[in-house]
Amino acid sequence: MAAALMRTVGASQIVNWRAKPANKLSAKTMSPTAEDGAVQSGRRAALLLSAGALFQNLGLRTAMAAGEQENNGFWLTSPLPVPSVDNKTIANSETGTRSFLRKGIYIAEIGTAGTAFRVKHYAFDLLALEDMLGADILWNYFSKYLCLKATVMYYDFDKLISATAATTEKQSLADLATRLFDNVEKLEDAVKKRSETQTRETYAGMKAILQEVMARMA
Repeated sequence: MAAALMRTVGASQIVNWRAKPANKLSAKTMSPTAEDGAVQSGRRAALLLSAGALFQNLGLRTAMAAGEQENNGFWLTSPLPVPSVDNKTIANSETGTRSFLRKGIYIAEIGTAGTAFRVKHYAFDLLALEDMLGADILWNYFSKYLCLKATVMYYDFDKLISATAATTEKQSLADLATRLFDNVEKLEDAVKKRSETQTRETYAGMKAILQEVMARMA
């Protein structure tokens, strides 16, 4: 009987010993791995990003549509406006315009006081061109900077003249603008010719006018 009991216990131990690896294998197979979790997390993040971008795009389009309807002045919903001049006396008497005028420049409406300040500031900027009259003049940059500033000043002078009520003051501003822009055209011509002597002489005459403009707009 003892021998039979020993055989029964031994057999039970053998069965249990053989079953353990099978249980471990099935548990390992059934449980999700870290790699599967990473894939699911990546897919979830991609879906969230796509949804966020979609809603953000829809919100941006809605805001743009509302802004175009309101036209609140923070951006232009049409091509750049082409400025016009009411006071033809500041134009060249022969051509009816000015050679230095450039197109495609947006000139913001900032009121009479703001316009006068901008003219004064741009006159100061043109005075800084004297620093470029060295041994090696950057002709292209000099010309572009001169024409850009002079274009804005041309239209600003026209607005200031129109906003002036007194006839004497109006004529005085027109004369100042005419003298300034005549010299700008002469300086532009000297720069086109790459003539250092003519450029320095013409700029010296324009410098006094620029200082007069700054004093007038103070």
